[in-house]
Amino acid sequence: MPDGRHKELDRIRREYGRGVLDESKIPADPLLLFHTWVEDATRSENPDPTAMTLSTVDRRGSPSSRIVLLKEIREEKLIFFTSHKSRKAKEIGRNPRVAAHFFWPDLERQVKIAGIAGPLEDAGSDLYFSSRPFESQISAWASPQSEVVPGREFLEGEYRKYLEKFKEAEKVPRPAHWGGFFISPRRMEFWQGGAHRLHDRIEYSREQKGWRFVRLAP
Repeated sequence: MPDGRHKELDRIRREYGRGVLDESKIPADPLLLFHTWVEDATRSENPDPTAMTLSTVDRRGSPSSRIVLLKEIREEKLIFFTSHKSRKAKEIGRNPRVAAHFFWPDLERQVKIAGIAGPLEDAGSDLYFSSRPFESQISAWASPQSEVVPGREFLEGEYRKYLEKFKEAEKVPRPAHWGGFFISPRRMEFWQGGAHRLHDRIEYSREQKGWRFVRLAP
């Protein structure tokens, strides 16, 4: 790349200072703080407040990351939905240790999560699938997620095929290969941007008797 492009990147920076994390005021349970931060994000101007980067590893230990949407927080679990044929689902099946990351730049906040993932029960998957728009339900049937396809025309053809199949259906059934996954957090780090790069970082760790937290240097 031209040197000028690199110099432009070197000059990109911002100052922080919208908030602080005070150990005397944060809850003992990180899920309570996480709920609050998600609610703050949904009220902000962030166009995708529930977007999270989900990282999994393959059998060789090579990581893979992608954006998924958080759809529910239930019983200390974070829930998202995907195809069970997808790369992430297959990797979770072999190694359930995952990482997730939320970034809300307008709030100068990040949350890092490490935990154990697994498939959601059928009832929960059925309930969410029934709430999806009709077109999204059709797409779940039409897309062989993460598999190689011959081209865009193939996907559009599959979409039309299932659109025709279910156009008169009172209820589109959930495909057996599509459903929910949960993440059970074992570690959660909350990052709040601070002035002069003295950011606040509070890390919670799950222990037998509950959670404990420590402050990390920025």
